[in-house]
Amino acid sequence: MNETSARLPYAVAIIGGAAYWTLAAAIAGEREPWDDPSYWSIAYPLSIVLAAVLGYVFPHRPWRWALVLTFMQAVVMILGGSGLGLLPIGLVLLGILSLPAIAAAVMAAKLSAFKASG
Repeated sequence: MNETSARLPYAVAIIGGAAYWTLAAAIAGEREPWDDPSYWSIAYPLSIVLAAVLGYVFPHRPWRWALVLTFMQAVVMILGGSGLGLLPIGLVLLGILSLPAIAAAVMAAKLSAFKASG
């Protein structure tokens, strides 16, 4: 995959990450939706599913889509007016939260490759 063909999955990950964080915040009525249980039961699992779908459809280095999708939350938080005081802790948490999404994307990419070869 060249960089031109990588634009679509990057765009989907950027828009998806921003949209799911923004929608989760609106539904939860929180500036940072991870303060609400619905984030953990609905929004976060859906982001992992989106990472897996991106990994399946765009299997070349699928970890990228999961990282972009997850770390867009930080961008939305900053643009939404969240303070920067807890940013380092937030980035660490996002790094941890990206691990299941990375695993899902990589497993889906392997499934895609397996299906393509067989």
